[in-house]
Amino acid sequence: MSRKFLLPITIAFTCLSGVALWKHGYLGIWKPLLTTWSGAQVFADLLIALFLVLTWLYKDARAKGRAYVPWVIVTLLLGSFGPLFYLLTSPSRASAGSALQSSPVPQS
Repeated sequence: MSRKFLLPITIAFTCLSGVALWKHGYLGIWKPLLTTWSGAQVFADLLIALFLVLTWLYKDARAKGRAYVPWVIVTLLLGSFGPLFYLLTSPSRASAGSALQSSPVPQS
């Protein structure tokens, strides 16, 4: 996904999360998810979605030679911020392609 879409999404999500933290605190964000069946369903959905994203992130990080564990920790502590920051800090395809083109090719 292009950074021109990721950055506004991350900024908007950061603002929303900041207001939620300010109004309710970290534990207060989780309280509605743990007190009703509908909240439990949303919480389970979040866990399933993040597990699927972490599975993809693991495969992508290994393929690109990037560390995986820090992103798991950030995701477990901060939810969607982990994958968003992972994508924002990923080398762009254009720079990766130019790095491949400028690397010397061994001759036999």
